[in-house]
Amino acid sequence: MDNRNIPKPEISPIFTIDDIHKIREWHYERQKGMTPEEIIEDTRKGAQKKLRRG
Repeated sequence: MDNRNIPKPEISPIFTIDDIHKIREWHYERQKGMTPEEIIEDTRKGAQKKLRRG
């Protein structure tokens, strides 16, 4: 399975500490096996998406 296609975790409406753990685990699983350069590029792409929405 391609690590970049792992589905996003479901986050509760009240956003708990468990949600933070889910997000961190999701990021870890997505970026596992990536080179540092790939992680940087992945982070930049995510940031660009947020900046365009904002």
